[in-house]
Formats: sequence, C-alpha cells, structure tokens
Amino acid sequence: MKKILGSTLVLGAAVVLAVGLSGAGNSAKVKSNSADWAEDYPEEFNTWKKTAGSDEIIDLLEKKPQLIILWAGYGFAKDYNAPRGHFYALQSNRNTLRTGAPTDANSGPMPTACWTCKSSDVPRVMQEVGELEFFTGKWAKYGPEIANSIGCADCHDSESADLTISRPYLERALQETGFDLSKATEDDMRSLVCAQCHSEYYFKPTEWTDAEGNKKTAKVVTFPWRNGMSAEAMEKYYDALNFKDWTHKISRAPMLKAQHPGYEMFMTGIHGQSGVSCADCHMPTVTVDGSTFTDHNIRANPLDDMENTCLRCHESDKDLLKAVVARKLERKEELMEITMNNLAKAHLEAGKAWELGATEAEMAGILLDIRHGQWRWDYAIASHGSFFHAPEETLRILGVANDKAQSARIKLAKVLAKYGAAGYVAPDFSTKEKAQKLAGVPFRKLVDEKKAFRKGLLKEWEKAALKKGLFDPKLLEGMSDHTSYD
Repeated sequence: MKKILGSTLVLGAAVVLAVGLSGAGNSAKVKSNSADWAEDYPEEFNTWKKTAGSDEIIDLLEKKPQLIILWAGYGFAKDYNAPRGHFYALQSNRNTLRTGAPTDANSGPMPTACWTCKSSDVPRVMQEVGELEFFTGKWAKYGPEIANSIGCADCHDSESADLTISRPYLERALQETGFDLSKATEDDMRSLVCAQCHSEYYFKPTEWTDAEGNKKTAKVVTFPWRNGMSAEAMEKYYDALNFKDWTHKISRAPMLKAQHPGYEMFMTGIHGQSGVSCADCHMPTVTVDGSTFTDHNIRANPLDDMENTCLRCHESDKDLLKAVVARKLERKEELMEITMNNLAKAHLEAGKAWELGATEAEMAGILLDIRHGQWRWDYAIASHGSFFHAPEETLRILGVANDKAQSARIKLAKVLAKYGAAGYVAPDFSTKEKAQKLAGVPFRKLVDEKKAFRKGLLKEWEKAALKKGLFDPKLLEGMSDHTSYD
C-alpha cells in the first residue's frame, strides 16, 4: 500500500502508461469519434450509447436558490444543472449560460480550458497543437474542432485500447504526490481514468512562447494536490498562492470554487481505502449472451443496479442497504441546507456592512471566514455522491464549513451594530428569481444572447465539424436538446 496525500492507492504489477507532458496520452493518432470503435468493441459501444437516456434537465438553481447568492458574480449563478450522462456532456457545455454567447473565435467569457473534460476531441486537439496551445485563448477558439461528447478516446489508447491517461495534467499532479504511474495496476487505472475529470482543479496562468516567438499565456488545468487531497490541504495551497476564482459580487470576499473533487473524496472513504475502483460500481463487468465486458452505460447511482454492483461484494439485504444510504443522504442534505443558508446570509450581511461604511480592516477576518467556509461547503457537495463515497468526511467538512459561516455572522453582527444596523435581516432569497435579482444576474439578457449563439455560430461549428468528418451524425439522431431556460 502506498500513502499519497492522506489517501491510499493500491499498487501492484506494472502497467506502462502512454502519457506525454506536451500532448495527449494516446500513443497512436487519437480516434476521437467513438463510432470508429464500434466494430471492434460492439458491446462497449452499444452500452456507451445508452448514456443518451440520461437527458433530463434538473435546474439546481430553481431547487436551491441559495446557490445563486453563494456564487454571485460567478458563472454558476447564471445556470447550474444536475449532471447528465456522458453522451450529453458536450451539449450541456455548449448550451449552458456559463459558457456565454461568443460571436467569433476570440470572444466570450470562458477560456479554452472549459472544453477539457467534455469531449474525446480534446486529446486529439492536444496531440495536434500541443497542450500549451490548447490551453491558450477563448473557449470559442475550438468550437469547430470539439464535436464529440465524452467517449472511448478519453480513457483508452487508440491503438491498443488499453486504459490510458489522456490528460497530461493528471500525470503531473500524481508526480507531485510521489505516485509512480509506471507501477499502476489495472485496478488503479479503473479509477485514474475517471480522476482526469472528476477531480478538483483550477486554471493556472502559464507564460510560454510559441515556435514563431510569440509570447502567450495559457490557462492550464492544474490539480492542487501538492499539499494533499483534503479540503484543508487544497485550501492551504490556494491561500499560499493568494489565488481566487472570483471576487464575490455582494460580500467582496476572494472566493474559491470547488469543481468536482469526486476522486479525492472517494479515496478518503471505505471503498477507496479498500481498493475498490470507480468502475467497479459505476461501470461493472457484465455478461450478456455469453459475452463478458465492461458496461459503459455509466451508473450515476449504482443502487439502480445492485445485482451488478453492491451485491457482488456485500452479502446484505438490498432494501437494508438502500435504507442505510438514504439515511446518509438525509444527514448530508440537512447539514448542507443549514450551511448554505448561513453562508448566503453572511454574504448579504457583509454586503450591508460595506454599504454602511465598514472598513477593510473590520471586514478582513470576516471575508476569510466566508472564503474558507464556502470552500469547504462547496468541496463537500460538488463531489457528486460524496455522502456515499465518504459520508463521515462529508459531514465533517460540512460541520466545519457551517462553523466558519457562523463565525463570520457573529463578527458581522458586531460590525452591523457599530454602524447602526443591529437588527438587520438579510433579504429574501427563497426563489431563483429573487436570488438572481439580489446577485445582479441579467437572466433574460443572457438567455437571449445564448439563443442567438445556438442559432448562429454554433450551427457554423457543427457544419464545419461535419465537413471535416469529425463526428458521426447518425449518433445524434433523435437526440434531445433540452436546456433549463427554453
């Protein structure tokens, strides 16, 4: 057993990984169109296509309007939906209000890095242009090149079909932890290919010079694992850099946005510590008509197929296991709601304090509490399934997050009283409309601009990709195009 970052990875027989530091991990030319894999891997391909069944849009800002206050001034306050199947990852990325409405290759709010985990074309483009060039420029730059959703080439070498790391930033992060990829086992890889995208990251500004001598800045996806994988270790990493994802529009706090630290949380739980891989539960091996293969119809909730997942290891009653998980979820949801409400009120109370004339010296400790409290809350909930992967760690982190939110509010009460607002009550943010108004989100304008993009530039991208033969249009037949705002 090898300890890395407070977690345990099981190491065994060596498996050579084809990973480069300047391009994609696949050793052969990347076959980004998953339809090209169908002839050799029909069962895997046909089950992968079934992820198209996960097409429901769940507007989480509608369900949890506190999120809008927590993310005021950041893209997630505009639009945030529950994740869908891999088949829809690219469409969701194109449609979300967060990626904006660019009008050409150099416009829009987001960098190219926002494609990174949404398409099997990403390893291909990285291989063709180099990693630093890929991470340079605006999201719209690669609109005509990114045509396939998450698929085979994201996790498999295009020549051998072996599991491989296609995103070089994961290799660099693991090297910082002291983990030797050359000694990774097949079971390790069944989690590490998932870790490429289901991990916390930030966009690290990186200066570089291209072959023509042009100085450029790449925003490179980077995992903050240098100090460890815990919420506290990553917080220390970011604080040392004086890094912030954005300045909160209401409280002015320098904020961190947790992305989806699923791998990190998983590795702290009993399954990760016991050597269970992500694929064991989410992509189990099945036998159909005498053929045994890995089912690529991702189980977002393994409890929906317990015979092929949980019950292969647990000799327990199915209903009992479901009841245990349900109780864990209830506990997490209760504490999460309390924490979200306290953080949202802290932001609003801080905004009032600024309005009344509070000084930076008076607000410094308060803003730090808000930053650290919200980071922990976000770290716990952005890791989808954290209540199952690591229930004790999830509740611990949420508990500390709520304590820091309460600490900020106690300090704010004193500041508000000093400026004559002892009885201040934060305004109502109980609906999406009310919360977005408080956060200054111009929702209808954003929607109108996005619809124009989808009818205009996006259609041009699709035509260009089709002309280049980048994707199979038959795969898209009957595909829904839902959004939360149509």
